Amino acid sequence: MYEKIRKITGGILLVSLLMLSFYKPFQQYLQIPDKITVFEGQKQSIHTGDAIAVSSTPTSINIHNEDATLAVSGKYAGEDEIILEIAGFPVKKVDVDVLKDFRIYPGGQSIGVKLNTLGVLVVGHHLVSTEKDKLSPGEEAGIKVGDIITKINGEKINSLSDVAPFVNNAGKDGKTLNLSIQRGEEKFDTKLRPMLDEKDKTYKLGLYIRDSAAGIGTMTFFDPISKKYGALGHVISDMDTKKPIVVEDGQIVRSTVTAIEKGKNGVPGEKLARFSANREVIGNITINSPFGIFGKLNQSISNGITDKPLPIALSHQVEEGPAKILTVVDGNKVEEYDINVVSTIPQKFPATKGLVIKVVDPKLLEKTGGIVQGMSGSPIIQNGKIIGAVTHVFVNDPTSGYGVHIEWMLHEAGINIYDRGKSEEKVS
Repeated sequence: MYEKIRKITGGILLVSLLMLSFYKPFQQYLQIPDKITVFEGQKQSIHTGDAIAVSSTPTSINIHNEDATLAVSGKYAGEDEIILEIAGFPVKKVDVDVLKDFRIYPGGQSIGVKLNTLGVLVVGHHLVSTEKDKLSPGEEAGIKVGDIITKINGEKINSLSDVAPFVNNAGKDGKTLNLSIQRGEEKFDTKLRPMLDEKDKTYKLGLYIRDSAAGIGTMTFFDPISKKYGALGHVISDMDTKKPIVVEDGQIVRSTVTAIEKGKNGVPGEKLARFSANREVIGNITINSPFGIFGKLNQSISNGITDKPLPIALSHQVEEGPAKILTVVDGNKVEEYDINVVSTIPQKFPATKGLVIKVVDPKLLEKTGGIVQGMSGSPIIQNGKIIGAVTHVFVNDPTSGYGVHIEWMLHEAGINIYDRGKSEEKVS
């Protein structure tokens, strides 16, 4: 008897749950977030349905509940909550975090980038022709492509010119060199004896090495308070090793776009540009990360389109639909171009590729074919807010590509949008 009652009760509960899952107010209830984050003076709307009402009276926000939509706007910074009810019964508490008004200048300017590596980067091996054999002393010492030589005989190596004296002296004296190597997060020491190349009578390591990299990109934002900037929206990798460049330091300068190689299916296009004639350094580079390059500017910059800082949109506030990008395709002039945000992911933690965008501007399509190399970092503007930056093009569809949400670039730059009074340095 007990077993029969238990089965009947279980069946009733199962049927009730199934019916509840089809109950429209319940479906609407499930779609309501547990927490809302808005900026002072900004509004966010949530579809709640006709059956859900508000029973609380928050102080730091304004609430308008009509047409099955709950509109929440921030009055002043602080934490608050909204109690929602169905048929007079409280069913859900929504936490509300109102952030201080936050604004940054959008970029769009073409910039030249020079990165100096942490030590010298090994980009390949080569054979040294000795009296007896052909070999690569570096390869025999266990040094791999992508390794960074940070010290020789205990002395820090900053550039290629620092290496030659050690190699020549050790070769003439028949001594080995003590090399400090960084391989990703790993650090180790190894010994290497330079060998005399019989062809050109010079001592060699059997390694191809490089100490810097240069290219162009696009400025994304500039923070007027901290003077910090963000650009590119993606990491700079070495063209030979395909690995991210570990930065010792670097500089950015103004650059001028001289020509465009138009993109087509299977072949990405490219901006051709030159550094400014005087190569005036306008900022440094301290971080090279998956979210772009970051540092501080030593002077204010203007894009010629807006002379006022703009608010930003957090990832959950970005909408599918029309937007614009700011970029340079000729000379130094920053221009606006129409795009569509095809999809957006409301990310809770820093991640790349949060946006998929498509260029729809006829003028830009005619000029570039869509997204081209050098356009990375172009800020994306939607509803008067900076929402992100262009990062990658789809090789098989140059009209489309990925974007990164602006909040993750700000986070990587060490700008604390959750407490504007604390623009702290990023801890690495």
